Amino acid sequence: MNRALIVLDVQESFRQRDDWQDVSAPDIADRVARLVRLARAAGDRVFWVLHTEPGSGTVFDPASGHVRLLPGLDPATDEPVLRKTAHNAFTTTNIAQTLTAEGVGELLVCGIRTEQCCETTARLAADLGYRVTFVIDATATTPREHRDAPAGRRRAEILADPRTLRVEHIIERTEYALDGRFATIRTIAELENLAPALTGS
Repeated sequence: MNRALIVLDVQESFRQRDDWQDVSAPDIADRVARLVRLARAAGDRVFWVLHTEPGSGTVFDPASGHVRLLPGLDPATDEPVLRKTAHNAFTTTNIAQTLTAEGVGELLVCGIRTEQCCETTARLAADLGYRVTFVIDATATTPREHRDAPAGRRRAEILADPRTLRVEHIIERTEYALDGRFATIRTIAELENLAPALTGS
């Protein structure tokens, strides 16, 4: 086994935030489940990662009860569920040691958010020597306000602001930033089409 799927932060915490109604892929759990089935069929390792902010009083605080996978995502008994406090999956977990011990050299990355934890994990993984596939439509994100935007604006004001970065632009930017430098960009459908070749069937 030399390939692993890393599922990042597909957790209830995000669904509890106001901006969830503007998420790029409200069906992200279904998309990830599809990718997980593909990975398992290929004999790939699957790692589940949850973002936590202990003591923060936010939806990412384990005390909130929201730091759990979205419904429909069910780790198998041999699939680790890791908890991180950094943006990437490596810095505050033992995933690197586990991947090394298991001889994994290739990673597939998916989850929430496209440009934040997913992209950061992909970049770091590439720098650590892993061959990375970034499954772009198995990631999700939300609109991003400009740094100079006033605080406390209503959703309609945020979306009406031309400086707000739309989800499609965030996703496109991540594709451009990663492809050919840190990762190969793939879609779920592309991986499904490649599955017979990858599994040797």
